[in-house]
Amino acid sequence: MMNPPERREMRISDVERDDVASILREAAGDGRLDLQELDERLDAVYAAKTYGDLEPITRDLPTTSTAVARTDRVVDGAPTSTVGVGIMSGFERKGPWVMPKLFNAVAFWGGGEIDLREAKFTTPQVTIRAWAVMGGIEIIVPEDAEVHVNGIGIMGGFDHQASGTGTGPQIIVSGLAFWGGVSVKRKPSDAELKRRKLERKQQKLERRRRAE
Repeated sequence: MMNPPERREMRISDVERDDVASILREAAGDGRLDLQELDERLDAVYAAKTYGDLEPITRDLPTTSTAVARTDRVVDGAPTSTVGVGIMSGFERKGPWVMPKLFNAVAFWGGGEIDLREAKFTTPQVTIRAWAVMGGIEIIVPEDAEVHVNGIGIMGGFDHQASGTGTGPQIIVSGLAFWGGVSVKRKPSDAELKRRKLERKQQKLERRRRAE
């Protein structure tokens, strides 16, 4: 009776090739691979026939998703800022800043931008109290955030469309918009936009290869 083949010698499926290709595209989006390296490794993936052929392609890369749980974005230490004020002017909080448990934002004849996509958090649940009087405040939250918007608009607008569940940080937005507006939007990070653009490009190249 013949012995069964070792795993390294076993044939792989198209689904498994696609899984490895996703790991490579994610690594390129994180800056671990440049475009030339990505292209070379993708060629090797679609030429691979066995598990042994795949092993060296991802040996130096993390093979699990880089998505993080809610608590993994929580850091120790003091927040970068607890208040944003724009009175006949503007303010912004964006980039890799540290969000407090409670952030107060005021815009009076002015504007403000609060971007939480690259932020770290002092607690898993945070609250933004936004007050816009004849002004506007834009709040940008991560796509995976759990968002609860319960602000009020009086002769103005308080956007509730971003409300919904998620696996990321829990963000509560409250306050008042009077003759002004508070918008809350879900947007991907710059790194994620870059990864998606790269993925679309590679998918087109892969379709061309398969069609040849």
